[in-house]
Amino acid sequence: MELVVLGSGTVAPSAHRTAPAHWVSAGGVRLLLDCGAGMLHRAARHAVPWPDVTHVAVTHFHPDHWGELPMLLFALRWGTLPARSALLRVIGPVGFRTRMTVLAGALGDWVLEPGYPLELVEIAAGESLELSGDVRLEAWKTPHTDESLAYAVRDADAHLVYTGDTGPSDDLARWAKGCDLLLAECSLPDNRAIAIHLSPTQAGTLARAAGARRLVLTHFYPAIEATDPTSVAARAFGGEVLAANDGDRFTIGVD
Repeated sequence: MELVVLGSGTVAPSAHRTAPAHWVSAGGVRLLLDCGAGMLHRAARHAVPWPDVTHVAVTHFHPDHWGELPMLLFALRWGTLPARSALLRVIGPVGFRTRMTVLAGALGDWVLEPGYPLELVEIAAGESLELSGDVRLEAWKTPHTDESLAYAVRDADAHLVYTGDTGPSDDLARWAKGCDLLLAECSLPDNRAIAIHLSPTQAGTLARAAGARRLVLTHFYPAIEATDPTSVAARAFGGEVLAANDGDRFTIGVD
């Protein structure tokens, strides 16, 4: 399994980071975890084959996590040669279909009928979906918004957990138990911690409680950029910690 970070930032404009988007390749699956602004151009810059996307999984409805989804749907029809003909499955929390219908009312019918097969799938906390072959997507509730989810991607050899946006959660740690890589939001420094996001110490504590093999921090607001979140998180975790940058690549499930 391979992870490519396409967006390690937030809604706050940054010269170095775009909004959340993470590309996962596993078997025949090409999955986007969140689809924030700037994803398409970052994919082009870092040679990620975005026209091959098979699935998109949206963690919650804040615009920095799915604002580029309409652009992706449009680009798959008009920005590729030949135009897409393969099915795209787009997954989101309960209420996702309603949001997409409203979006189509604003932007046009092409949102729901983009010119290639499109399937909208809602997933609830505790549920899982078979993506292809032995690759599965699992969902769990996070303390951020009413609908917000974390996702796990599993195959026979690897277990990736992406927190999406979350506050501290013992339940989330138990659900993520034993993951090979924990891709955890790390929004703000410890001295500016708030209930619905993680600080470096909280991200490290989550990784330790989950027994994660590696911790990769993402979703950085500007306030944390001038600090050293990896060292702070490592003190709480006790294992390997890396701070993601747009374009970083990680192999998961290989010793």
